Amino acid sequence: MSRPLRTAVGVVLTAVMLFPIYWMINVSLTRDTDMRDDPPHLFPLHGTLEGYRAVLDQQLPYLGNSLVIGLGTVLLTVVLSAPAGYSLARLRPRGGGVLSFVLLVAQMIPSIIMAMGFYAIYLRLGVLNSTRGLIVADSTIAVPFGVLIFTAFMSGIPAELTAAARIDGASQLRTFWSVVLPVSRNAVVTVSLFAFLWAWSDFVFATTLDGGGTQQPITLGIYHYIGNNNQQWNAIMATAVVASIPATLLLIVAQRYVAAGVTAGAVKD
Repeated sequence: MSRPLRTAVGVVLTAVMLFPIYWMINVSLTRDTDMRDDPPHLFPLHGTLEGYRAVLDQQLPYLGNSLVIGLGTVLLTVVLSAPAGYSLARLRPRGGGVLSFVLLVAQMIPSIIMAMGFYAIYLRLGVLNSTRGLIVADSTIAVPFGVLIFTAFMSGIPAELTAAARIDGASQLRTFWSVVLPVSRNAVVTVSLFAFLWAWSDFVFATTLDGGGTQQPITLGIYHYIGNNNQQWNAIMATAVVASIPATLLLIVAQRYVAAGVTAGAVKD
């Protein structure tokens, strides 16, 4: 295949993949009266910003809640998964291989099954419809992934680096905090990004554990626009556009760190 042909195929495939994003923006600018036109307009001929006004008037609290939940999930995930990854990579505890396998299996459990289990537990503890409950629930998805990423990355850190710290009298905790964690920046960014994105886009945990609360995330804010007789598609799509901006910016800023973090441990010297 010649280079121009490969370029053309690449452009076509990219356009196909990006078309849903374009259509989301197009619908967010389309009036309700033009929404059911047949054929649909490829461009918002009579554009409106009513959907974005609805976002500013109604959705900002939901966006704030999602930001708190996302950042809380990131913090809890890194706090739990980084030491666990260091232990599996450097301390090599007995049964570490079995634990790694269990972490892999844990990622295959459907979210709805976990949500029902959390519902029964939270009902007894009285933490339904709370931000902290969603943070803990979302972290259960991110922590197994984080442990595996940290384990793979920290396994590639030269043993001479940690040995030098131990010779200087550093404890295991000091070695982890002052030596291993700073050089694991790529893994920290990767785990933090994926944890934030999972929490930001979560719907199953949110609707199950916080369906009637006052601190609902943006996914439920969008869901409130959908009803049997009321489907505000421009407001829905405008909210989706605004909600995708933080995730897009994070991906752009962190992409080079994510590439290094995900591929860590894939190649051995």
